[in-house]
Amino acid sequence: MDHDDHDDEDYYDGLLERVTMDPRVMGGVPTIRGTRIDVAVILNVMRHGYTVDRVLKGYPDLEREDVLAAMAYAESLVRSQVKQPATVS
Repeated sequence: MDHDDHDDEDYYDGLLERVTMDPRVMGGVPTIRGTRIDVAVILNVMRHGYTVDRVLKGYPDLEREDVLAAMAYAESLVRSQVKQPATVS
């Protein structure tokens, strides 16, 4: 399914539900659907130029929405940071 509307909250929330943190799985780091594939690994390979398709080839247990979930999770962390106005000296 193609979701061009990045403000679709239901879709976004559904992506975030794919990210789980369980202390019994990899010490509680954020993983995708309880697997041993952590969000940071997905973000790292994408930072190094992997496309979503290349990530899926390297991690066949993942689905396209899992990769999008990793990115949505990172976005949610950035958005949750308290924003301070810039000061001019």
